[in-house]
Amino acid sequence: MSDTGTSEKIPFMQRVLDNPFLLLFLGVTVPATLYLVWGLVELTQIPVAE
Repeated sequence: MSDTGTSEKIPFMQRVLDNPFLLLFLGVTVPATLYLVWGLVELTQIPVAE
């Protein structure tokens, strides 16, 4: 494993998938945000009582 001096840039998705805390954060916030938006859309669909 000798370093020949070539430093390759690590691809963005590999850096994302190698970071467990970022994956945890995304796994919690993305569904929570989607359910929140879904709930707000459902609330706007409720007809107004007369």
